[in-house]
Order: sequence, then structure tokens, then C-alpha cells
Amino acid sequence: MPAHYIPIPFLFVTVCLLVRAKFAENRKQEYLFKPASTLLVIAVALLSLLKSSAQPSFTWAVALGLVFSLGGDVALMFRTNRWFLIGLILFLLAHVTYAIAFSVPNGFHSGDLVVGAVLLVIGAAIFSYLRPGLGRMRVPVLIYVVVVLFMVDRAVSAFYGTYFSRTQAWLLAVGATMFMLSDLLLAVNRFRRPFKAEAMGLFLYYGGQLLIALSPSYFR
Repeated sequence: MPAHYIPIPFLFVTVCLLVRAKFAENRKQEYLFKPASTLLVIAVALLSLLKSSAQPSFTWAVALGLVFSLGGDVALMFRTNRWFLIGLILFLLAHVTYAIAFSVPNGFHSGDLVVGAVLLVIGAAIFSYLRPGLGRMRVPVLIYVVVVLFMVDRAVSAFYGTYFSRTQAWLLAVGATMFMLSDLLLAVNRFRRPFKAEAMGLFLYYGGQLLIALSPSYFR
């Protein structure tokens, strides 16, 4: 078994335990299994450095995005508006880091414009739906939506360049989209219509992060 696969079964277990803790409202277990799950995803990314085809700069950039995500995970466990804003900023930094990591080695391409236009329409619809419940968070959430959509655009751009393999392009595009959807569920739950979405949101979030973390292991 390739080394970067080793943490994945443990990740599945910790995420399932985290979901159970969420439904049971067991805060102590949540404080344990949430950061533990993200640390396992970071391990997946760093284990790519053992491969002879590794591109260390890309691996470390992805790992940095995951470290910002870890900080965001911890911040969101403290359920106050102040900590929510801190978490928002840390996840914003994670998305910016990912966008830079996907863009610098791969460049920009004409196909990005079409994808960007579609994402802008989606983003406008999302923000319009969330807007009535945003209050003072209107500007931070707008900035966050724009940055997330830009990150997804840069991930999809992996299909158009030559730096990433086809496998990596799928990992990045699907992973970034899942990350975006997990953010959307969190936003709808907080600002518009509270509902029990912990399980779906967590599986989307960790699934998306895992796919992004796997991408450094698939350079040709």
C-alpha cells in the first residue's frame, strides 16, 4: 500500500466518531476528533514527499492550506460570533493558499473565463439567498464567497494546463467543489435555515480536503 493511503482508514474512523459526537452533542469528543481528522489529512499530503516524483513546493503549499483549515476547525468549535469570524478568516486564508498553489505552477487559461462566469452566477445566487440573514456579516461573507469561487475556478483550471496530471485535475476539481459545498451547508445552517446537516457537511468537508491532500502524490 502506498504510504499516502495509510492515514485514510484512520481518517474515516475519526470522521465517523466526530459525526457521532456532533449528534450526541459531546463537546469533549468533538474537540478531540475534529482536529485529529484534519491532522490525518495533513499527514496524507506530507506523505507525498516520500515519492520520487514529488513536487515539494506544491506539497508544502497544500499543507499550509490544511494548517489554516486546522485553525479554522478549532475556531469554529467555540460557538460565538467572534470565534466564527476568526474561523472565517482562517478558512479564507486556506482558500487563498489553495488558489495560489493551483495557479502559480499551472498558469491561467482561456477556459478559466467560462468556468469563472458560471461560478459567478452560482455565487450571486448563493449570496442572494443568504443575504437576508447576514446582518453585519454581509461584507465578510461576500468576500468569502468570492474567494471560495475563485479557489474552485483555479482547481478546475488544472484540466487546462500541463503541470497537473488528469488524475490530479479530478482530485483538485472535485475536492474543491466538495469543500465549497460544505461551506455552503454551514452558511445556510447559520444564516438562513438551521437544519441538521452536520453529517453531510463533515463528510463533504473532509472528503474534499482529502482529495486535495492526495493530489501531490500523483505527479507523473
